[in-house]
Amino acid sequence: MIHSRIIGTGAYAPKKVLTNHDLEKMVETNDAWIVERTGIKERRICEKGQTTSDLATEAAHRALKAAGIAAADLDMIICGTLTPDTAMPSLGCVLQARLHAKKAAAFDVYAACSGFLYGLSIADAFIKSGMHQTILVVGAEALSRFTDWEDRTTCVLFGDGAGAAVVQRHAGKRGILSTHLHSDGTFGDLLHLPAGGARHPATHDTVDKRQHYIKMKGNETFKVAVRALEDVVQEALEHNKVKPEDIDLLIPHQANLRIIQAMAKRLDMPMEKVVITIHKYGNTSAASIPMALDEAVRDGRIKENDLLLLEAFGGGLTWASALIRW
Repeated sequence: MIHSRIIGTGAYAPKKVLTNHDLEKMVETNDAWIVERTGIKERRICEKGQTTSDLATEAAHRALKAAGIAAADLDMIICGTLTPDTAMPSLGCVLQARLHAKKAAAFDVYAACSGFLYGLSIADAFIKSGMHQTILVVGAEALSRFTDWEDRTTCVLFGDGAGAAVVQRHAGKRGILSTHLHSDGTFGDLLHLPAGGARHPATHDTVDKRQHYIKMKGNETFKVAVRALEDVVQEALEHNKVKPEDIDLLIPHQANLRIIQAMAKRLDMPMEKVVITIHKYGNTSAASIPMALDEAVRDGRIKENDLLLLEAFGGGLTWASALIRW
């Protein structure tokens, strides 16, 4: 049986830390409120001049080192991001050049917080089809560049970071068992970035109206997210004929601790079996799952043959899950 197996992971977060107490000096908020509503205590923020590609490059180098392969061996690079350095070239192409991965095709996946799982699904399909052998999947974001630091409802949520995974063809029972992708564009206005695209190109007016920052309807997004995640998690379990108690570790998108707790409760899963990083990184969108995965790999929580359930929900709206036998 042919599977796509993750053979190396890596992650990187900027050194600059922005705590809730720092935010108290910037907007009308407080540490207790932020922790209670989100579970976030601090987040990492890019330094001046630091970009998404800088974060992605460092995470990619670490993943390649862990996998024990050279960038020249990569057949493809897939980047999940909504904050590339530029609209063109893509983050994937910038990363391909930096890594000197000369034979790798490269492109971006624009699925917001679900971007890494979308990219993982694409990599899985390419490998199982026999077209490619080794693929680098990256989730990287510099959300601080698109955060309105005057909006207390959103600026407390987001952070910067990158995570990466090297996926390779594997003959055996271990690897990606299935991926499940969904979207619903009718809810697009719940979480969006109004200006900067073809509909509303950058003008003095769009800048004055602060339309180049992330906008979110929090309560409505929360309700849709919990329902969608419950469905896509159940889909993964039923597809593979496994029960919640068979899952060794849940690795969720780190958007809100209350959403993560709600999912664990629905699965009747103790929080000890859930990887939590939101308290120190905030919501890093497409980077959150690969960063959490890398942390669990490196601290020994993930062991050979463990069954991992990954799930994400993001703007678009998009949502996804993946079941992996490590």
